[in-house]
Amino acid sequence: MIQNNIRKLVQYALQTNLIEEADKIYTTNRLLELFRLDELEETDTDVTMTEEELEAVLSEMMDYAYEQGIMTENSIVYRDLFDTKIMSMLVPRPSEVISTFKAKYEKSPQEATDYFYKLSQDTDYIRRYRIKKDQKWIAPTKYGDLDITINLSKPEKDPKAIAAAKTAKQSGYPKCLLCMENEGYAGRVNHPARQNHRIIPVTINESRWGFQYSPYVYYNEHCIVFNSKHIPMKIEHDTFCKLFDFVKQFPHYFVGSNADLPIVGGSILSHDHFQGGHYEFAMAKAPIERKCTIKGFEDVEAGIVNWPMSVIRISSENTDRLIALADVILDAWRGYTDEDAFIYAETDGEPHNTITPIARKRGDKFELDLVLRNNITTDEHPLGVYHPHAELHHIKKENIGLIEVMGLAVLPARLKGEMEQLAEAILEKKDIRGDEVLEKHADWVDAFLTNYSDVNKDNIMDILHKEIGDVFMRVLEDAGVYKRTEEGQAAFDRFVESLNK
Repeated sequence: MIQNNIRKLVQYALQTNLIEEADKIYTTNRLLELFRLDELEETDTDVTMTEEELEAVLSEMMDYAYEQGIMTENSIVYRDLFDTKIMSMLVPRPSEVISTFKAKYEKSPQEATDYFYKLSQDTDYIRRYRIKKDQKWIAPTKYGDLDITINLSKPEKDPKAIAAAKTAKQSGYPKCLLCMENEGYAGRVNHPARQNHRIIPVTINESRWGFQYSPYVYYNEHCIVFNSKHIPMKIEHDTFCKLFDFVKQFPHYFVGSNADLPIVGGSILSHDHFQGGHYEFAMAKAPIERKCTIKGFEDVEAGIVNWPMSVIRISSENTDRLIALADVILDAWRGYTDEDAFIYAETDGEPHNTITPIARKRGDKFELDLVLRNNITTDEHPLGVYHPHAELHHIKKENIGLIEVMGLAVLPARLKGEMEQLAEAILEKKDIRGDEVLEKHADWVDAFLTNYSDVNKDNIMDILHKEIGDVFMRVLEDAGVYKRTEEGQAAFDRFVESLNK
């Protein structure tokens, strides 16, 4: 079996252009060495392999490695470390990938990213077979169609690996998951293997950055652009310059930055980075509902977007003008307080106001969406006033970062099982409040069931999907600093008017 799987994997590498015919014997010998074999047995059988077989072939190879004592443990963490090592035997060197990318970029930026995205999947850095497990659907709302995904592609760590991670030597290398030093890194129980990972160097605003894809691909061509230096996130003038510099180099991609404060920021505030991709989110499709003119920037189109969060969109063919106006808005918002609207620039010296910016090109014009954020907390809302409120935590409790801001809910894996159990409980009229796992959903179910006259096994999951979409819409409304009420929008207008003073 191992002999045949080595042949199949080499054939896969040839079919996907990871290696060339001249690399076949060399690659075979590297795999033989990995599996402590002295030779490849002769056979007259022609071997083929499809992309869909990759998971099974790697799994059989790891079973063999464990049986032979090559792999010391057989749980998911150790298997992920070892199958990455297997795939590393097939991956071109960084210099080769960069050279191919640059050659394709000369023809077309999109041709270059198409190549790199496919490579990132073929090398199993992006595990297609896991991404397919994610549950995804569209939720129509008054703000447009929101994207909902239950993330099932991140494997749960097993208890043995968790215990091993606690006793493992703490290493500062790489400093985080976004550092350049991850490229080719073998990994350890508390840090994923990245031997099959490649990074494209890009120059943004005269500084060295890296361009890669997210291994979890929450949307099409979900990329990460990160500073070559391990420095903290910061929203400032240079941020806007870098966003537009990237969009000019890759005009078919949008790019945005998480905010730079806890609660309203992303999961990695310690390393300056952006996220982008080849996808149009609901927020990008949302229209401007109130146009506004800002003094000194009459040549720039500006307006408030019809979106649950508080978004100012500015548009122009001239990115210098957009950057200059973004500076004005950011500086004004950083220091803006409106007690009537419960917006405080700072309390006890702690700053609260920041911005989540997203840049894109639309036709001949460039656009910049500036999402106003505030991370103030209170006794009533200890996780954040402009954060999902407690009654929504049964669905979404985590921070609302860039991806959610744009209209894509990344929901925890627990919901898959909980929704299946909840569907059964509703249909069989079980006591939901008496169920330790489902009790947290009871008030929500009581509230929405009255809206449906007929609930049956054919429509129950559609109903749950719709209601989860409505919860996510409310999550975004909670995260909006200016509420979608007459009073809230009047307060939003006051801030915009303050820009003209």
